[in-house]
Amino acid sequence: MCGILGYLRRPSASARRAFHLETAVSSLSHRGPDDHGILEEEAVGLGFVRLSIIDLSPAGHQPMFSPDGRYVIVFNGEIYNFPDLRTELEAAGESFVGHSDTEILLRLFMRRGFEACLAALRGMFAFAIWDRHEKQLWLARDRLGVKPLVYGETPDGFVFASEIGSLFNLAPDLPRTPDYAAIDQYLTYQYVPAPLTGFSALRKLPPAHAMIVRDGKIERIFRYWDIDHSRRSELSFNDACDSLREKILEATRIRMVADVPLGAFLSGGVDSSITVAAMARLSSQPVKTYAIGFEDRKFNELPYARQVAEYLGTEHHEEICRPDAVELLPELIGHLGEPFADNSILPTYYVSRFARRDVTVALTGDGADEAFAGYRRHYHIRRVEALQRMGLVPIWRGLRRATVAFEGLVRPDRRHVFPHTQADQMLSMKGAERFRHLVAHYPEEDKARLVRAAFREHAGNTTLSPLREAWERGQGASDALNRWLYVDATTYLPNDILAKVDIASMAVSLECRSPFLDHQVLEFAASLPSTYKLNVRGRSKHILKEAFKDWLPPGFLDRPKMGFSAPMPTWLSGDLAPMMRETLLGNPVLGEWFDRAAIERFLDQHASGERSNSKRLWPLLCLSIWADRFKVST
Repeated sequence: MCGILGYLRRPSASARRAFHLETAVSSLSHRGPDDHGILEEEAVGLGFVRLSIIDLSPAGHQPMFSPDGRYVIVFNGEIYNFPDLRTELEAAGESFVGHSDTEILLRLFMRRGFEACLAALRGMFAFAIWDRHEKQLWLARDRLGVKPLVYGETPDGFVFASEIGSLFNLAPDLPRTPDYAAIDQYLTYQYVPAPLTGFSALRKLPPAHAMIVRDGKIERIFRYWDIDHSRRSELSFNDACDSLREKILEATRIRMVADVPLGAFLSGGVDSSITVAAMARLSSQPVKTYAIGFEDRKFNELPYARQVAEYLGTEHHEEICRPDAVELLPELIGHLGEPFADNSILPTYYVSRFARRDVTVALTGDGADEAFAGYRRHYHIRRVEALQRMGLVPIWRGLRRATVAFEGLVRPDRRHVFPHTQADQMLSMKGAERFRHLVAHYPEEDKARLVRAAFREHAGNTTLSPLREAWERGQGASDALNRWLYVDATTYLPNDILAKVDIASMAVSLECRSPFLDHQVLEFAASLPSTYKLNVRGRSKHILKEAFKDWLPPGFLDRPKMGFSAPMPTWLSGDLAPMMRETLLGNPVLGEWFDRAAIERFLDQHASGERSNSKRLWPLLCLSIWADRFKVST
């Protein structure tokens, strides 16, 4: 695991401003404290920082040159099938200096070419390869988007990096103009969907995409992989359970290869518990497990983590976290480089920092919810679409109106309106709008009362675009739920979950790996009938729970889902309250974009206990800190 960056200058005479490669490399040192390297020649510059995981010797140093000196690579990530690829390459006549996966990747590229090389990789990665003869730069990002890659085109040339902040160190003249459509989408989803970033001059390379750059300009961007929705499993449920166990064990085994200490996060939830159970079956030593909790019992899963640890005989470590978000949040947003409001980044950082005391690699359970229907929204979307498909909407609405009328007779002191449930509201919507209603943190009606007319004019109305595009790509799925799972796996998973884990863990130089993020596991899950995942009784992750129920304490997998998040309502009423009020009301950028009276109303309601506005205030706080830290110009 590492950090990479670089530039390719344009040949025009006007492109003479310097790129600050050494400064930019230093700004990524948290991603790779063990080694660093720089290449600058003619029009190109490549930078690298290394967190040594495989082959700790100098043979793994980057930038790495091919034996003939033609190609140079900088690579961030892990290629889990590199031993098999090495065997194939040695059979074809290749010999190697060390045993790093970087060397295997570069030789594979030389032997098979760019696209065939990508098809052979099984892992998480972002890399750039420079051809010193053809003066061409190849870049790629892994299939699911585990590793980040951001870039920009400037009058001086093309720049890329693992983190947005380092791009401003590399090219200080990059404009800091916000992308208003991205900010609008952030308010809806609490993240900025790829390819957008918070800045109009910068973009993210989407997952499963690659690009070719020549003369400092992007020549081509293309998708090299996608789920094949035509593949339909014919396995019985029991046979599918057997196959799933085999695939998770295999995906876990190849992720346990490391030349440094290795452990696992154990939140006490289903997914991390299955990961640890798989590790325990594969390891001859007790697995090192790490769990954090909070004093607020509603957000504390430590008893469940302890139960699993005792059952599996792990070497278990626990820590109670107390809020230091006032100091921590600006640091994390500095690494993110754009607004991000999933508050679970804080506990993810805490558990990463805790685990890093002992280990350099930690396995996690990320990706299982998106593959196996683990969210409540999956139940809601299936129920509504089933009502519509069976022509029961008029009957449902009649029953709901009667229920509301009856509630009004029983409790006349309360206001009863129709529609007021998730299903009622969603039945009046279609497609992407319906799903947006389920995932939106700032509903459109709330934003309409908050944003100023000038902001709305700049931003337009694009919040449906990411969902609609993913929905269209998933049209070959076997049914509506599998199609929505594809939407989640290609929007929420990379833009929120994986971005969060990468930034929070790499901030403390920890590498995270998840067997559920193996693309072969995801392909298998996508081929299964949706009823294997969300059964007819509404049991989420049904096949996952059935396949692994004998590996964990009896009944453990059917406890209610808590989620891995911070006690934000309490924090925003306590330690964070003074800083939040000062920040939100004193930030001039927010003053230009949003109605001050609306923000004051949110603050006053939350402080008095009249209404919990944490879901409205937290995104504004993160946005304000980002705008201030990056000196956003409007």
